[in-house]
Amino acid sequence: MATVIIGSALDIVEHCGVPRFLFTDFPLGNPCGRPGERAMQHDIVRRGLELFETAERPRTTRRAPYRWSADESWRERYMEVREADLPRLRRGGQTRGGD
Repeated sequence: MATVIIGSALDIVEHCGVPRFLFTDFPLGNPCGRPGERAMQHDIVRRGLELFETAERPRTTRRAPYRWSADESWRERYMEVREADLPRLRRGGQTRGGD
């Protein structure tokens, strides 16, 4: 079955050798862009479908032209949990049925 992967983790995905890969340089878990930004999300999916149609050889990687934000400091703070976040995160976990 022909496939296109849209995602981050460029080094890992290229090492695996997927047939077609559209790289989005976003935080993990957000391969199609920021929540609520439908125009960006639609364009990324369109680019993935275009890659599916135009890739001429296996292990083709293309890069989406988007940035997560103008401020690249998100990379340093990604997955950071501050002490002040703990009560909110605990409530969220309990709401979902976590411990």
